[in-house]
Amino acid sequence: MTVGIVGLGLIGGSFAKAYSENDEHRVYAYDINEQVMKDAYNMKIIEGELNATTIPNCDLILLALYPQASIDYLKNNANHIPSSTMVIDCCGVKEYVCNECFPIAKEHGFTFVGGHPMAGRHYSGLEYSMKTMYNGASMVLVPEDLNDTGTIEKAKKLLSPIKFGKFTICDASRHDSMIAFTSQMAHVVSNAYVKSPTAKNHDGFSAGSYKDLTRVAWLNENMWTELFLENKDHLIEELNCFINSLTEYKEAMEQQDADKLRALLAEGKKCKEEIDGIHS
Repeated sequence: MTVGIVGLGLIGGSFAKAYSENDEHRVYAYDINEQVMKDAYNMKIIEGELNATTIPNCDLILLALYPQASIDYLKNNANHIPSSTMVIDCCGVKEYVCNECFPIAKEHGFTFVGGHPMAGRHYSGLEYSMKTMYNGASMVLVPEDLNDTGTIEKAKKLLSPIKFGKFTICDASRHDSMIAFTSQMAHVVSNAYVKSPTAKNHDGFSAGSYKDLTRVAWLNENMWTELFLENKDHLIEELNCFINSLTEYKEAMEQQDADKLRALLAEGKKCKEEIDGIHS
């Protein structure tokens, strides 16, 4: 197949490496950074530039940019996209992106499907991309119509060379509410946690717990600011729930209420057991 990739950072670069691994696939790409394009040519992961001439040849176009940039690219290039082409974005929020992109696709006669590959790394950029990054990972797909099995199956087929382990089909609202909890909350909590003055003196006192909780504190502040604000309603709801729970623990300790603290800890342990399917 012929694949167009917009943005050759970690996400787009990993897609390019995975598709180009098979000689049967042709990859065209566009990145605003000329050096990145040169690097991609040198790596032999792209055949040419994705532009007005090559866009019509693509079976699939992947938008691997920040949300607003993905929307802008689709608006500016929609006239070149034929009805046979499917466009899938890779953004971390779906309601905002899909609400903007579904009408663009409908107006120009091609198919747009919201997408979110559930894989990543600490670092960004083409140099950190991996051809195996998505192997076994989940890919979330958000079609305009959840009952449109034809579109869903076509998307799965176009993405089959990437070797995702699972496809999760849902609407945009469910995606954003879930991702607020599973991803965005983790980044907020981790980023806030390391602001303690104590963190500067952790050496020699930290082990797995510290490493697990601080892993995603190192982040791309530009990207996550955009993602947080575009999903603020869901994220604030999760933050309020978390803050309320923390307050309960704090108050139990302030009041020397061992029974209350023990009950709170047991409740959290039980929640974890239920989530993981553990029967004590």
